[in-house]
Amino acid sequence: MTTKVPVAEKVIFSGGLLGQNMLYSFISMYILFFYTDLLGIPAAAASVILVVASIFDACLDPVMGMIADKTRSRWGKFRPYLLFAPFLIALATVVCFWDFSGTPAVTLVIATVSYLLWGLLYTVCDTPLWALSSVISRDPGERTLFVTLGKIGGTLGAVIITVGGIQLLLAFGGERSSHAYLYSAIVIGFIAALSIFLTGMFTKERVTPSAETIPFRRNLQTVYTNKPLLTLLASLLIINLVNGIRQSIQLYYVVYVWGNAGYATQVGISLVAGMLLGMMATPPLLRRLSKKKVFIVSCILGSISCILPYLIGDHQVLPTLIWFGVSFFFTGMTTIVSTSMLLDTIDYSEWKLGFRGEGIVFSTNTFVTKFSGALSRLIIGAGLSLLSYVENQPATPQLQDGLSLIMFLVPALCFLAAILPILFYNLNDRQRVQIQNELEHNRTVQAVKQS
Repeated sequence: MTTKVPVAEKVIFSGGLLGQNMLYSFISMYILFFYTDLLGIPAAAASVILVVASIFDACLDPVMGMIADKTRSRWGKFRPYLLFAPFLIALATVVCFWDFSGTPAVTLVIATVSYLLWGLLYTVCDTPLWALSSVISRDPGERTLFVTLGKIGGTLGAVIITVGGIQLLLAFGGERSSHAYLYSAIVIGFIAALSIFLTGMFTKERVTPSAETIPFRRNLQTVYTNKPLLTLLASLLIINLVNGIRQSIQLYYVVYVWGNAGYATQVGISLVAGMLLGMMATPPLLRRLSKKKVFIVSCILGSISCILPYLIGDHQVLPTLIWFGVSFFFTGMTTIVSTSMLLDTIDYSEWKLGFRGEGIVFSTNTFVTKFSGALSRLIIGAGLSLLSYVENQPATPQLQDGLSLIMFLVPALCFLAAILPILFYNLNDRQRVQIQNELEHNRTVQAVKQS
């Protein structure tokens, strides 16, 4: 008999993802602008720092996943990392936004080291936090609900920063004050660290790991022998670029195209309305349609909703904000569907190999997310360089047109390109149900033998 997870625990888990995404969104939205316009680091150099550090950090994710899978403690496999790492990542966030007023060379070194440290500590929290959703219940429906709530919490965290981040900066002195970023990082870091810590403190791991410790080499089989996982990861690598590019370019766009940093708040409202509606609309659709079909249709409609405002013209704020909301609606749908599919690949691994490997599966997901983030920053950095961007200077028509192209057409192409790998995703709903039934039967038989 499956035990339902208490509502309070679901709320706490969502809160942990909310805090985690506050940190990630604050870094994603403001670190490049802080480097170029506050620290005076050239756009190309700042982009290289973020890209190299993000790739290095992403490569650590599978290692963290395997470490988590081998962890056995009185707190479980994943909870220990949520108890002891959150306040370190908060401190690293503060250092990232600290202007030490050094020489250009010293500033470059501090920016590089602090961002590398941030990425390392973020991995220590991120992989276990998401992997926790796969061991919090044996009920597939409960796990899907947890993922949905986690994604909603994460989206709210991103929205808090998108809507309120600029307001927090303005309260501390404005987007041109380095102290505003530092004080904002202190506030956001503390809130995020506390919420992640509470998740580690008050959640439970109900899927007990086997006593057998899986060697690293065998654990890797969870990835390279799992075709559904590989095709899904390829698609996620592309679809994540949609949000990654928009987060990184957003402040440049509202400042240099719309002429007012305050418009970042309105973009955030569009994001919250679109993403949450899309997420809430997805579970009922998944009860009627296959996950693969919902994902593909969402990508097609998401691409159309990005192309239309570019063709119509994006200088009128209100219509463009509405189109933002529509595209975020379909982004919200792909987010829920893809994460639900990721949980299915864990069941597939247990069915095929005899062990679940939640840690490494979710670490490959975070690897892809971070690698997408690195590609996003590379695209933005290259784009700004090609557009001859100069900080704190009036925007040229060439710069405005280029920012609009990056904001709309590039995400539209990413939506469409993400469909190609998912066409080869071969884990259909009928197979998924069959696998879950077989696994449940095997667990029942094992429980009888043990008793």
